[in-house]
Amino acid sequence: MTDTNENLHAPSVEAVVFDVGRVLVQWDLRALFTKLIADPEELDWFLANVVTEQWHFQHDAGVPLADMVPARQAEFPQYADLIAAYATRFLETVPGPVPGSAALVERLHMRGVPLYAITNFGAEFWQMFRPTCPPLDRMRDIVVSGQEKLAKPDPAIFQLAAQRFGRDPQAMLFIDDNAANIASARSLGWQVHHFGAAGALEADLVARGLI
Repeated sequence: MTDTNENLHAPSVEAVVFDVGRVLVQWDLRALFTKLIADPEELDWFLANVVTEQWHFQHDAGVPLADMVPARQAEFPQYADLIAAYATRFLETVPGPVPGSAALVERLHMRGVPLYAITNFGAEFWQMFRPTCPPLDRMRDIVVSGQEKLAKPDPAIFQLAAQRFGRDPQAMLFIDDNAANIASARSLGWQVHHFGAAGALEADLVARGLI
């Protein structure tokens, strides 16, 4: 899943840009709803049809919870309380850090590498989540999709990030677990690492002389 070898002759990396969900922290809607729905078949159906990742993505893209939640409750009134829990207990969908990633952020920081982030994250959920993630304290700037109403893989969010960060995309390494996001960034000239696990990322960062 890595792109370790494709950039051997690319320009040197001046800054590293992280995704957040599934790169720095785990994210899984099931982590919350397995506590609330006892029947495995009903849980699978609920996550496939009611509170889905596709539906959640609307909040990442800037739709307020006050619009999303009542509309979904009207569509699935039998699950109104569970849909409300999505909004009030969102932090329980983040069960913990991705093993090894925080240590890599710290090693990069100690080497003086400028660090940034681009994340698909709803603005309201971001306010809850941001204080819970210490590695983000090392980021010089963070572009949050829900605040900008632009979401990956839209090229516009990468263009905005490059402008905000004040750096040439070719001089930045973008790390993300999502293949579509990687492809979008690559098409705009970013150097990329398709994240699968911290061990492979560590090997790539070592090969690039960043840690």
